[in-house]
Amino acid sequence: MNSAPPQTTSTVTIRPFQYRDLEAVTRIMDTSETGTANSIEATQRLQQLRRWYGLIKCLSLFPNPFQHSLSAYVAEQEGQVCGMVQVSPFNRTRSTWKVDQVWVDRSAIGGQTLAMDVGSQLLRHCFQTIWEARTWIIEVNVNDSETLALYRQNGFQTLAHLTYWELSPELLQELAEREPDLPNLLPVSNADATLLHQLDTVSMPPLIRQVFDRHVTDFKSGIMGSVMRQMRHWMNQSEQVRGYVFESQRKAAIGYYELQLCRHGQRPHNADITVHPAYTWLYPELFTQMAKVVRDFPTQPMRVASTDYQPEREAFLERIGATRMEHTLMMSRSVWHKLRESRFSLDARQLSEVLQGFQPARQPIPGRFSLLESIRPQAAEKTEAQPIDPNSNGATPPENS
Repeated sequence: MNSAPPQTTSTVTIRPFQYRDLEAVTRIMDTSETGTANSIEATQRLQQLRRWYGLIKCLSLFPNPFQHSLSAYVAEQEGQVCGMVQVSPFNRTRSTWKVDQVWVDRSAIGGQTLAMDVGSQLLRHCFQTIWEARTWIIEVNVNDSETLALYRQNGFQTLAHLTYWELSPELLQELAEREPDLPNLLPVSNADATLLHQLDTVSMPPLIRQVFDRHVTDFKSGIMGSVMRQMRHWMNQSEQVRGYVFESQRKAAIGYYELQLCRHGQRPHNADITVHPAYTWLYPELFTQMAKVVRDFPTQPMRVASTDYQPEREAFLERIGATRMEHTLMMSRSVWHKLRESRFSLDARQLSEVLQGFQPARQPIPGRFSLLESIRPQAAEKTEAQPIDPNSNGATPPENS
C-alpha cells in the first residue's frame, strides 16, 4: 500500500510583515518577476517601504489616509519566509479591498500544488483578518495561468478585461500639434467632488459600480492627505496634473483626466481618463490636452488603460497607432464566500438557536380586556349546560315541590 506524501504546508504560519523580512521578500520577488505593470508597481512600493519603513510604521498606528499602507502578511515555514501577500483599501470607506500582489517561493515550498496551498492560506488570512472588507478585487495578467488558478480557487470571478496601451513620444508630439477644443476645461478641487462622483458613476456598468462602491468622499482630499501626497511626489520625483470638462447646460462633468508625470525620465508617464458615455467625442480632445502637458516634461512614452466596456476608447487608440502592452483581468470576490468558510455555518445551526433572539425575555403581561374575555366563555358554558323548554319562551322550568 502506497503511503500519502507528507503535508508540509501544515507547519506554515501567517504573521504580519516586519522589517527583517525585506531581504527574503526581495529574493522571492526576483525569482517570480513577470515584468507586468502590477509587478513593476509592486517593486516600486517595496523600494519605498525599504526606504521609509519607520515613517510608514508610525502612520499605521493612528487613523490617517496612509494608515493601511503596510497591510502585508508573510508565510513562514521552519523559520524561513516562503510567501507574502500585500493588500490595500480600494475606497475611502474600506468596504472594498484590493489584493496588490501574492508572491510564493516555489523552490522553497517544493512544488506548484504546495505553492497554491500557501497562496490560498495567505489570501484566506486576509479575508478573515480584514473584517470590514465586503468585496475583494484583484488584477492579474491573462497569461499568468498559475496566479489565475490561485484566485479562481479562492472564489474570484472575472469582472472586466483591461488593456494597457502605450503612446510613443513621436505619437504624443504629433497629437500636441493641434489645439484641443475644450472651452470649459477646469482644474480639480474638493468643490468638484460631487461632479466627479457623478461622472464616475455613469461611466461604468452597474456591477462594477457596486464592486467599487465609491462615494463623494473618495474624490476629496484632506489636508493631511494632500501633504503626504506632495511628499510622495517629491520622493518619487513626479508631478500630478488633473482637469475636467464642465457642461454648462447640464451642470455636469463630462470628461476627466489625471496625469502622473515623471520628472527624471526613468519611468513612463501614466494617464487616467474618464469620459461620459454620451460624449465620446471628447477622447481626441482630452488626449491632445494630455499630450500638450507631457510636452513640457522629459521625453517618455505615456501609458493608459482601457476596459472591455469602453469600445470607443479602444477604437480611438487603435486609430492613432497606440501599442498594446498588456492584457489583464479584473476579478472580484464577494463577502458571501465567507459563509462556506466559516466554522459555524447557517445550515449547522438549529432553528431554536436562530429564533432565540426573537423569543420574549419575560412572561407577557395580560391586557385590560383579558379578564372580561375569560368570563364570557364561562357564562356561555353555563347557558349551554341548562335545558330549555320550547313552550316556556326561553324561561327555565320551575323545580317540582
